[in-house]
Amino acid sequence: MMTLRGRAAWPAFMALAVAACERASDMDPAPLQAATDFAAQTACPAPPKQRVHIKGGVFLMGSDAVYAEEGPPRETRINDFWIDPHEVTNAQFAAFVDATGYVTIAEKPVDPAQFGVPASQIPAHMLQPGSAVFTPPDRPSRNYADWWDYVPGANWKTPYGPGGPDAVAGQPVVHLAWDDMQAYAAWAGGRLPTEAEWEYAASAGAPDTTAQPAPDVANSWQGVFPVVNEAKDGFKGIAPVGCFSPNAFGLYDMVGNVWEVTTDFYRAGHDPSARDNPRGPSENDAYDPLNPGFASRVMKGGSYLCAPNYCQRYRPESRQGRDPGLGASNVGFRLVYDTQN
Repeated sequence: MMTLRGRAAWPAFMALAVAACERASDMDPAPLQAATDFAAQTACPAPPKQRVHIKGGVFLMGSDAVYAEEGPPRETRINDFWIDPHEVTNAQFAAFVDATGYVTIAEKPVDPAQFGVPASQIPAHMLQPGSAVFTPPDRPSRNYADWWDYVPGANWKTPYGPGGPDAVAGQPVVHLAWDDMQAYAAWAGGRLPTEAEWEYAASAGAPDTTAQPAPDVANSWQGVFPVVNEAKDGFKGIAPVGCFSPNAFGLYDMVGNVWEVTTDFYRAGHDPSARDNPRGPSENDAYDPLNPGFASRVMKGGSYLCAPNYCQRYRPESRQGRDPGLGASNVGFRLVYDTQN
């Protein structure tokens, strides 16, 4: 799978990441002026670490209620599997790096050949190691380029760039490319879930809804995105794992907080005939209109940047393509397993 080419195509990825923790001491929706306004140090009760057994069954996968690429809904059968109760955290990823010496894609320089244009036409900062960071605009906008910046020095250890705070141990790890997630999964003895497994676990038997989750249920954007963040859920940005109530399966943050990447290749819409442990389209059949040059992966569940006025993706059925070669400040992942241990 390509890595640097995806990072070179970062402007296209930004559109995908949007339909992407300081516990607010006052709920005054003060203007946000910098990426570090979303940083947080607040801790929450640590959630359980034990893998959760998801008993297989049949559920209605997909939806035609909001976005066309999420349908058609159809009954889908899933086998048993085990899943982590929360996203992979910075502390967990740090243990992997300490044990292996692994260096992420965002920590490596960009090959100028990946842009496909003369090096003299490439902005110098785009060749430095870095990643995509949400930075609030100074005016209302619906243009994703107004709030996403490629920030040199942004990576999983310094998620807001070198001038911002270090990563918080209990928060989900972000700024990882597909290869980084795969490397961690292999080390941890797990794998990324299929889209069907993830959606089955996220829905947990609950009926579909298009309503924004209540502030005590999930971390999403309250207010007018991208300029007014009321933080009624207590967080302006990413929350540590365990801050919100788990679903009926005992899983935390399956919607909101950070997007979660799955193993399936992305194509708009579901194959209505794929009903038995579906694995998504082949790489050759994958197509993402916002990243047409290469095969994207499916990401699920929305993030803290999802608001009713822009991104109604704080739902189990939500899905978008995910650039495999570029990290972002609102995208993470969790693992599933085929055995209990």
